[in-house]
Amino acid sequence: MTYNNDDYLYKHYLENQKREKRLVSAWQIIILISFFGFWELASRMSWIDPLIFSSPSEVCMVLVEKFSDGSMLTHLQITLFETILGFMIGTVLGIVMAAILWSSERFSSIMDPYLVIMNAMPKVALGPIIIVAMGPGYLSIITMGAIISVVITTLVVYSAFREVDPNYIKVLKSFKATRGQMFKEAIFPAAIPTMISTLKVNVGLSWVGVVVGEFLVSNEGLGYLIVYGFQVFDFSLVMSSLILISIFAALMYKIVERIEMFLIKHTR
Repeated sequence: MTYNNDDYLYKHYLENQKREKRLVSAWQIIILISFFGFWELASRMSWIDPLIFSSPSEVCMVLVEKFSDGSMLTHLQITLFETILGFMIGTVLGIVMAAILWSSERFSSIMDPYLVIMNAMPKVALGPIIIVAMGPGYLSIITMGAIISVVITTLVVYSAFREVDPNYIKVLKSFKATRGQMFKEAIFPAAIPTMISTLKVNVGLSWVGVVVGEFLVSNEGLGYLIVYGFQVFDFSLVMSSLILISIFAALMYKIVERIEMFLIKHTR
């Protein structure tokens, strides 16, 4: 009887969770539709300047036109390629640097003030230097996308490594485990949730780095379209590029969430 009662409670819990997810999704859709509806109304009623802020209908027309002639797809593919590569490089490099810091307490103590300074430094200000050093091409833009997230990834993941329950370490030490074995068996697996959280942050940071890089040097990509739109006062083109960036940044975020759910499910 107890088993049946527990089983009922668990099913009831799952139903509540599904109901809560549907409610949250419904509200998200309502807010999104309300935002675009109010934007369209405000533009048509001249509550906002339609020349500067455009309108959803104008943005849709621009997107249909640009995707029909293939130009928008080309710019989108370039920016996506640069962002994904910068995101992956920045994340992996940050995790590797965090592992190196964890492996040597002396080295981490030496590097600590430099990491703090690098984290405080505005990465966007390094853009012109990176462009001069690496040339005005894909490499400098991808580097911008990576460098803007690598330091924060290093700091957050390294902190997660250090905050792992010391009892795990004591148990492994009692079995004469090496530092590498401790890292493999306890430190790294315990820090996976923090790494996933860092991935979510890096999605936004990578887009910022790449778009700023395209502002400075590129003649292709969504960042270039934003700058070009401002230059020719085509603000519908600017808004359409911003909306595409928002959509694909959200898609990347959802992919990271799926990865998080998969890892949580298979590492319990």
